[in-house]
Amino acid sequence: MQVNNYLSVPEQKVEDGGKNATIRWLLTENEGADKFYMRIIDIAPRGFTPHHSHPWEHEFFVLEGEGKLVGDDKSLALGVGDAGIVAADENHHFESMPGRGLKFLCLIPSKKC
Repeated sequence: MQVNNYLSVPEQKVEDGGKNATIRWLLTENEGADKFYMRIIDIAPRGFTPHHSHPWEHEFFVLEGEGKLVGDDKSLALGVGDAGIVAADENHHFESMPGRGLKFLCLIPSKKC
């Protein structure tokens, strides 16, 4: 067992098409996570993650702020307490709202899955 405070994890800038977004890799193989990785993504007001897809699903839970999950064909509003899933190979990105940031947990499968 172990516990780490998220603030002790280095914050990294989200590159490759993102704006005003950072990520902290909270739990990975370095902490002994075997099946899933946990990260926290923080998007400043008027920021976004890159529009992308990947061959795995991921789950998320909104901790703070407001924003939206944007796909190719629709956009879904996000607020505190919302949980959701993005299917494998689905194009998507997250955006914060003007004047409000967006902070959420995101779970993805490990490299072993």
